[in-house]
Amino acid sequence: MATNPAVKTTTKPLSKLKEEICDIGRRIYNKGFAAGNDGNISFRLGPNEVLCTPTMVSKGFMKPSDLCIVDMEGNQIAGERKRSSEILLHLTIMKERPDVNSVVHCHPPHATAFAVAREPIPQCVLPEVEVFLGDIPITKYETPGGQKFADTVKPYVKTANVLILANHGTVSFGETVEKAYWWTEILDAYCRILMLSRDLGRVTYLTKQETKELLDLKQKWGYSDPRLDKGMENCDICANDVFRSSWGNAGVTRKAFDAPPPMGADPQRAAAAPAAVAPPAIDYDVLVKAVTEQVCRELGIGAA
Repeated sequence: MATNPAVKTTTKPLSKLKEEICDIGRRIYNKGFAAGNDGNISFRLGPNEVLCTPTMVSKGFMKPSDLCIVDMEGNQIAGERKRSSEILLHLTIMKERPDVNSVVHCHPPHATAFAVAREPIPQCVLPEVEVFLGDIPITKYETPGGQKFADTVKPYVKTANVLILANHGTVSFGETVEKAYWWTEILDAYCRILMLSRDLGRVTYLTKQETKELLDLKQKWGYSDPRLDKGMENCDICANDVFRSSWGNAGVTRKAFDAPPPMGADPQRAAAAPAAVAPPAIDYDVLVKAVTEQVCRELGIGAA
C-alpha cells in the first residue's frame, strides 16, 4: 500500500514504547477510566505499523509482552495476544491526522456521563480547558468495533484532539502516548468540576474579553482552535458554535446546563435593562403568629 510521506518513523526503541503504553494503561486503570478490560491504546511505529494493546486484558496489569502490532488496515502482524477489537478507530484517526502518533480510548466516568446524556460540554469556564481543549464534539452513536463506528470521528478529528463518543466514552490523540492521555484526564476533571458547580447552584462563564485573551494566548503557544479560524466576530465563541450544527445528527441537546450568555450583546443596552425585581421579604414573626392562631382555632383553644 502507498505510505504517507508526512508520517514520521519513531526513533524510540520498541521496548521503551511498550513500557510507556503499559504505564499509561496503569494510570487509566488507577483513575477509574477503564473497568475490567475496557479501553485501548496505540502508537504509530511507522507508515504501516502500529503498536496496540490486546483485547481481554486489564489495562492496569498489562505487560510489554502482551502488546501487538498491526498494519494500517488492522491486520495483526506481531504479538501472541489478539489485538484490540477497536483498533479500526485508532487507525482511522491516524489516517486522517498524519501528525498523530498515539490514540487513547477509555471510559472516564464524568466525561462518559456527558456521552450518555448527550449533553454538550459548556465552554468559556476554565482557562486550562479553553487553551488545551476548546470545543469538544460528541459523535453519532454506532455499535463499537467496526469501520462504521470508526468513521463517526471523521467529521471532527481534524479540528479537535479529544472527542466524546455517544453512549460509549472518549478518544483522545496526540504526538506521544502521554500527551494523548493528557487530553482525556483534563476533560474528565473538567466534566467533574462542571457537575459540582451545577450542584452548588450555577456555572459562571468568562466574558468575551476574558475568553479572547485566552484564545490569543492559545495561538501564541502554538495551539490551533477553529474559533480563531472562523473569526471572533462571526460566531458565538462560548456557545459550542464549532460543532453545534452536528447536534441533531448525534442527538445532542442542552438539558443539564443553560446556554452561556450571548457574547455579542450591546453592553449599553444591557446596562439600561431594568433590574430584576426582588421578591418581597417575608416577616417570619407575622407568619408564625398567623399559623399559630389557625392551629388554635382548629383545636378550639385560645392562642397565647
